[in-house]
Amino acid sequence: MVKIIKLRKGLDIKLAGEAEKKKMQLKPNGKFSLAPADFVGVTPKVVVKEGDKVKAGDALFINKNYPDVKFASPVSGTVKAVVRGERRKVLGVVVNADDKQDFVDFGVKNVGQMNGDEVINSLLEAGIFGYINQLPYAVSATPADKPKGIFVSALRDKPLAADFEFELQGQEKEWQAGLTALSRIAKTFLGIGAKQTAKALTEAKDVEVTAFDGPCPAGNVGVQVNHISPVNKGEVVWTVEPTAVLFIGRLMLGGKVDLRRTVAFAGSEVKAPLYVDMLVGQELQTLVSNSYDKSHKVRIINGNVLTGTPTTAEGYLGAHTSEVTIIPEGDDADELAGWIMPRLNQFSQNRSYFSWLMGGKRYKLDARIKGGQRHMIMSGEYDKVMPMDIYPEYLVKAIITGNIDKMEQLGIYEVSPEDFALAEFVDSSKLELQRIVREGLDMLRKENS
Repeated sequence: MVKIIKLRKGLDIKLAGEAEKKKMQLKPNGKFSLAPADFVGVTPKVVVKEGDKVKAGDALFINKNYPDVKFASPVSGTVKAVVRGERRKVLGVVVNADDKQDFVDFGVKNVGQMNGDEVINSLLEAGIFGYINQLPYAVSATPADKPKGIFVSALRDKPLAADFEFELQGQEKEWQAGLTALSRIAKTFLGIGAKQTAKALTEAKDVEVTAFDGPCPAGNVGVQVNHISPVNKGEVVWTVEPTAVLFIGRLMLGGKVDLRRTVAFAGSEVKAPLYVDMLVGQELQTLVSNSYDKSHKVRIINGNVLTGTPTTAEGYLGAHTSEVTIIPEGDDADELAGWIMPRLNQFSQNRSYFSWLMGGKRYKLDARIKGGQRHMIMSGEYDKVMPMDIYPEYLVKAIITGNIDKMEQLGIYEVSPEDFALAEFVDSSKLELQRIVREGLDMLRKENS
């Protein structure tokens, strides 16, 4: 019997442009780029140089602080460039893919007979251990930290999020193999949605399954950790996104690194929203080039509208990206009489507009903030959309003032920036809450290191 946890706090934002349940594949050709910035907390050291030939699974860079943690190339080909920014910061390693792909053979594994150390060593050798994250600090995990538990959330409920049940179809064996491998390391918890019915989720073996029933952000792994086994000071839990579980399963069953993702290409500006099979680091140019109306400005987002990062058609698919979203930029909008109008086509969480009378209407929202930064208002706005046992407004104030003791007392070890995405959306003070929380976590991590 699956345990069900009912959540009442949160907010579902219905946006136009949801991806249709049909799929196309992009061939693994052209340029690919693996970016260290996608792996938070990693200090990269590049181990290839321009002109080197690599196979899919060969390391492109390693974590300087933990040299055993390698990051594998998603394709075979020739290293085109090591792109650097200010102070020679590594921005990405670009590989020109071969026409015919060649893979490093890591050998097929029997996960049922492996122990935790053997699983970790296999992931390190193949260069995909870095796809595991950890709490506290919401950074890429390190093998030296032994977790008290591993958490996987198969529920994606952010606006226009990719449906993992659709991605899972035909990959049930790889999914179970990945879960079993993780369970050899530590007790593994699988969080699913109350409306998800796939047997590979509801009847998953070797894990403890919990269903979450409630609005966004019920799918946030941090929310699920908070309700199942909260993180206290000195404790570590690992979190793994569902597609990374498939990466692990493919490695165990096939002996090679296969970083293929099923990505939702969505948004109100996309002419034909659908799902696309892509590799991590694949160039977005082919996907987005003729997919939207170029007569007005749009924002292309690597990820979803709440937590993704702005990119361009020349960008690359992020390592943890399950959506590519295109929405209007909004800087050319001209609204007659502004907020005085009823605004039936605008969404408001606090019913400032009459649009709340429209029922299940889907909205075409743009990227405008609609207001400037102002003094922080202690109104309880954050608490209404955060189903976690913390005081979010007081925590944000403690981070801004740099009060580490208060930050610890108010639960910073349990949170990640994405947990504040909805609070940032409804915030009448227009604060960049995700950035503030990231800075707080980095401050605490530096203090404790």
